[in-house]
Parts: sequence; C-alpha cells; structure tokens
Amino acid sequence: MDSSPHGAAVTAAGFGVKGPRGWAFRNIDFTAGPGSLIAVQGPSGSGRTCLLLALTGRMKSAAGTAEVGGLPLPKKKAAVRSVTALAHVPGVAELDPALTVGEHLRERALLQGRFGGSVRALLRPRQERRTAARALVDTALTAAGLDLESLPKGIRTSVRDLERLEALRLSVALALIGGPRLLAVDDTDLKLSDGERAAAWKMLHGLAAAGTTVLAVCSEPPEGDEDVVLVHTGSRPEPASPEGAPGTPTATPDVPDVRESSDTADTADTTDGKDGKDGAARAGGQGGPSGSDGTDSAGSTPGGAPATDGHDDEEGAADVLAETGRA
Repeated sequence: MDSSPHGAAVTAAGFGVKGPRGWAFRNIDFTAGPGSLIAVQGPSGSGRTCLLLALTGRMKSAAGTAEVGGLPLPKKKAAVRSVTALAHVPGVAELDPALTVGEHLRERALLQGRFGGSVRALLRPRQERRTAARALVDTALTAAGLDLESLPKGIRTSVRDLERLEALRLSVALALIGGPRLLAVDDTDLKLSDGERAAAWKMLHGLAAAGTTVLAVCSEPPEGDEDVVLVHTGSRPEPASPEGAPGTPTATPDVPDVRESSDTADTADTTDGKDGKDGAARAGGQGGPSGSDGTDSAGSTPGGAPATDGHDDEEGAADVLAETGRA
C-alpha cells in the first residue's frame, strides 16, 4: 500500500467492466494522487456508476488494471472496500425517506462504533464511546456542510422533507463517519440548480483539500477547474485535424470476452436488524452490495480514447444491472 496518511491514490489503465452480451464501459485511463477530486463525466447510461462501483471494489472488472491506495483491482476488492465509502448511490447507498436525519446519524454511528473500530475501543466505558461517536458525527456534518439547526425540524426532520442539496450533504456525512480514504459520490449534480451545483462542488473540493480522495459522478464538471481530474465515459467528439477536417477514430483493440460478475461484500457496515441491503443504504454504503446504473456506451479515456458500439454496450450494461440487483 502507499504511504499516504489518508487519501488514496487512484490509477486505471484500459479499465473496463463487461456483461455477458457487451461492455458497460472500457478503455478508462487516468491517474489521480491522494486528495484528488475526480469527476466522472458522461451522459446518463454511459457506465458512470459502474465505474464508480468497480473502483470501490463493489463490481468486478473484466479488462485492464486499476489500483486504489496501492491495492490492485479486482484482486484486492475486499481491501479496497474497507478504505472506501459510497454516498448517494441509488439502490446501493441511499437514504430511507421514512427515517429522520437523527435516526440515520445514530444508526451509522452505532454501526461504526460496533464494527468499524478496534476491539479495544469496544471495551471503553459507554460514556467514552458515546463521546467519541458524537465527535465523529459532528466532524462529518461539518465536513459535509450540513447545519442541523437550519433544517425545518432540526435533527428530527424526515428525509423526505429535505431539499436535494441537503439530502446530498447528509448522504456524504454518513459516508464520512467511517473515515474513508476514498469517497465515491454518485449523481452529484442530479436535478440541482446552478447555485446548488456550485455549492455541491465547493463541498467536494473542501473534502479533497482536507485529504480525502473524492470520486464524483456528474453530468457537467465545474468549468475551468484545473484541480479536477476529469474522466469521461461514453462517446466523445473526435478532435479536428490541423486542416480542420474531423479526426479519424482509432480502432479499438480487441479485448478477451471475460464474463463480468459482481462481488457482494458481507461487511458489518452494511447490515442492520432488518435487511443487509437496507443497512447499506442507510449506512453510507461502505462495504455494501454490488450495484450499478444502466449503461449504454463504452468508456473513453481523458485523452479521447475511441468509443465502442453503443448497442453492444447497452446490452452489456443491462446484464450487469441484472447480475448486481439493480435491474
């Protein structure tokens, strides 16, 4: 593993995920150092969430290589899951609208205290454990920028009454309670206004500046931001030639037909008294079951790697969804 004190470096080369009938994404290449803000850009259905899940050890890759904090994928998926957390991923790490903000926070803190720490920590007096849990929650809320006093009913506010940005902040705060080295956030700018989108990116920038590597799926990354590592999924326009004519696409190399299969982690952070999947959703997604969004086109590299057959990718993505329980 690398010697970084907190944030995890992330690299990928020719990285791809495939279903029985086609690719969800492929040919992803990028390098990001510890504490980077990585924006995964692409249209809905281009394999963005599949990439997020694969890079956090929740989905098995079929081509290329990737590392998170020096841990190779897919060989060390379980170890990668232990240092990463998911936020705002539909069907995998999402908020329960029937619960209040306080109930979500208490449940996540309880899971972290019981399963996320050392045995020695469990032997401490109850008051010390409560104080430590309260400190974890307060630190996470501050980092996510969620002010409980500003909510309609404070900590008793129901999730269904939260604004979209507030729900995003809460989901991020829940994931941060576990102290991940890599935080993966899905649908970062979904249905946000321009002002809310700017506030969301400001929050993610702050997390990255504090040392946590952030991987954020988005439709549009912040404009003119040189600090963001941009990763594209889906088709991209080819650059024009010096004479002004359209560039000629490069042929995509053949990749062995390897069947993709999901990998479900049975870690303590994703279970509760009723259902493990529900626990993953409310616990911020750390170590949760595999899942993905629909995908329909091939991944491309930041430098403009060629796109693949969209029809083939759409079928492959549908198979990935079926295998991971997101269909």
